[in-house]
Amino acid sequence: MSHQGTPRAIRGTKRYTVIGTRPPRVDAPDKVTGRAIYGPDVVLPRMAYGKILRSPYAHARIRAIDTSQAEALPGVYAVVTARDLGQTTDRTAQVGESSVSFKFLCDNNLASDKVLYVGHAVAAVAASSPHIAEDALKLIKVDYEPLPPVTDVLEAMREDAPLLHEGMYTESLAGPSEKPSNIASYFQYLKGDPAQGFAEADVILEREFRTATVHQGYLEPHAATAVWSPDGFLTLYTTTQGSFDARAQVAEPLGCPLSKIRVIPTEVGGAFGGKNISYVDVAAALLARKAGRPVKITMSRAEVFLATGPTSGSVIRLKIGAKRDGRLTAAKAELFYEVGAYPGSPVGSGAYCIFASYEIPHGQIDCYDVVVNKPKTGSYRAPGATQATFAMETLIDELAEKLGMDPIELRLRNIAHEGTLLVTGNRHRSIGAEEVLRTTRNHPHYKAPLGGPHRGRGVALGYWGNWGARSSAMINVNEDGTVTLTTGSVDITGTRTSLAMQAAEVLGLPLENIRSTVGDTDVMGYSDSSAGSRTTMATGIAVVEAAKDVITQMKARAAQLWGLPADKVIYERGMFRANTPDGIQEMSFAALARQASAMGGPVRGKGDVNVRRWGGAFGAHIVDVEVDPETGKVHILRYTAVQDVGRAIHPGQIEGQIQGAVAQGIGWALYEGYVYTPQGQMLNPNFLDYKMPTTLDVPPIDVVIVEVPWPEHPFGVRGVGEVPIVPPPAAIANAIYRATGARLTELPMTPERILRSMGVI
Repeated sequence: MSHQGTPRAIRGTKRYTVIGTRPPRVDAPDKVTGRAIYGPDVVLPRMAYGKILRSPYAHARIRAIDTSQAEALPGVYAVVTARDLGQTTDRTAQVGESSVSFKFLCDNNLASDKVLYVGHAVAAVAASSPHIAEDALKLIKVDYEPLPPVTDVLEAMREDAPLLHEGMYTESLAGPSEKPSNIASYFQYLKGDPAQGFAEADVILEREFRTATVHQGYLEPHAATAVWSPDGFLTLYTTTQGSFDARAQVAEPLGCPLSKIRVIPTEVGGAFGGKNISYVDVAAALLARKAGRPVKITMSRAEVFLATGPTSGSVIRLKIGAKRDGRLTAAKAELFYEVGAYPGSPVGSGAYCIFASYEIPHGQIDCYDVVVNKPKTGSYRAPGATQATFAMETLIDELAEKLGMDPIELRLRNIAHEGTLLVTGNRHRSIGAEEVLRTTRNHPHYKAPLGGPHRGRGVALGYWGNWGARSSAMINVNEDGTVTLTTGSVDITGTRTSLAMQAAEVLGLPLENIRSTVGDTDVMGYSDSSAGSRTTMATGIAVVEAAKDVITQMKARAAQLWGLPADKVIYERGMFRANTPDGIQEMSFAALARQASAMGGPVRGKGDVNVRRWGGAFGAHIVDVEVDPETGKVHILRYTAVQDVGRAIHPGQIEGQIQGAVAQGIGWALYEGYVYTPQGQMLNPNFLDYKMPTTLDVPPIDVVIVEVPWPEHPFGVRGVGEVPIVPPPAAIANAIYRATGARLTELPMTPERILRSMGVI
């Protein structure tokens, strides 16, 4: 079953009219014709242009900042530094998939006493043109006291390592540490007795793995335009995954009430988790307030690399034990995740995912969140999971070889099921891990011969827990029988279409009768960020609730017309029906809509939800590679991705999500990674030197959709977009081993590292 085929229903089938079809995306016409407005496209009357001065040092104390010459330059309207920020409380809030300290957020927006990475924002200028703003930056004098940097996670943990935050103590269940430390937090998960489990094992494997800092690589840079009204209200146009999160991140540093801030999200030209955190919004707002005119800031590509949130580099030490029959007896992991300049890495998600695919009777996970002189990390598609899975799935593959077992058979022998208790203390509910593996084992790709020298086939299994959280939706019925659907969820993956499809299915209307839009913070109820693969699932539930509310109100109007109680009216496939003394009465949705507003006012359905339970998902990947033994170059010959999606709302969009994530996973595996000097200078902050896969590096990706419906969604939806980035590095590493006999334990697996592992150099 390829990506051209129909999705496969594994547990239960139900016929739908709209769901499961492949209509054109509702946002496609505006995007392909250039009408869509992205962050850098915003233009307002009297607008000024902002630029940000960034630190040339990875670690330095700021002794003084002199902005007088910049302020005197003709054409400059305003200059701001950390002195212009409000008094921020030291509190933490959830932003997207991670938590954020507002004190650290303020310091990341404009450094106060220290700069902690090359590219750290120090001051900002607004001027009549971008060129004048750039000239003004050169006139700002900053007196730095350079300090020694630390850019390696293990080096940062040493007692004699340079401290990024002299007042930071390691947080753990035992309380704060006695001495300041670069270890922001430490926590441990324990299940059973690992010592007993390893004593019972016939085979024990232990390895150390390293992964590089990797950027999301979105095409559109961060951009924001801020404008203040004379009475002190701020309107912010910004590229963001969550308009309400963006509002909160601006309100605190500005000392401004939420009610006085309106965030209007623009179209998002790529995000992948990287646009949850604000990087230019605060500076734009400060400059606009001081200048008395709108200010737009658009990052350059170098700034995006240097000063936004990539994913964590990591070191993972892993040990697993098993019986001769392949049954796992114990597993132990130490996860050391770089978090960049400020606390809050995805090490917790890494811990949750590393053993989530398997039944493990005894386990231990130790987690370290470590600050280093790099930009503060952000979310990147299944944050923390790809690193952890690279380690686990590589070692599982080695275990299968040691035991002489088929790699998928070993995984099936240990696969997690509903009710499995994880090492982290969570229990799986309604999962399709076994269905995914069995589908993978039966796929023609897995059974196909792979001839020729220096070729290998690898497999890997990956998991992501997904997310639910808060969403709002509103459906207005128009008098011509069409409806307008508005949600508070920013569309980053075509969700306007998948949400409209769910509304159309419930309302029994053609999809073309649904206009799907995204509302801003003044229009909609609170909605969490479009992150964690939550939107089609969680906002979909809000949309279904809103559609049901519309039907209830319309039934009441029909009942009023026919002189019946509302519970006597039936609605099905766009028609209202009822048995009356005069016989069966029928009226179409459109016909009733023409009268409904005059009868009792506008019909507006609403759905507001806080989804507290959501379904995790699994994906298994098969990849064939050929490795040039002289150069170490890896050529990917064939790729198949199998994934449980719960219910395929729009199979075409699902396939696109999976194929895009696999392409990014190939980048993680073979090409991508920040390269630093010992002084903390990034050597590759551009798309020329930061190598990413192109169309020449990515083969056609076959997608197999498995449907194990999540029972707590009306249609069974699970999140899709993050799982497929989890298995690729491990699958490719396992394929490289089959092709070369060399086990790779460090990402990216560059030609040099491959040749070194082969003993060629």
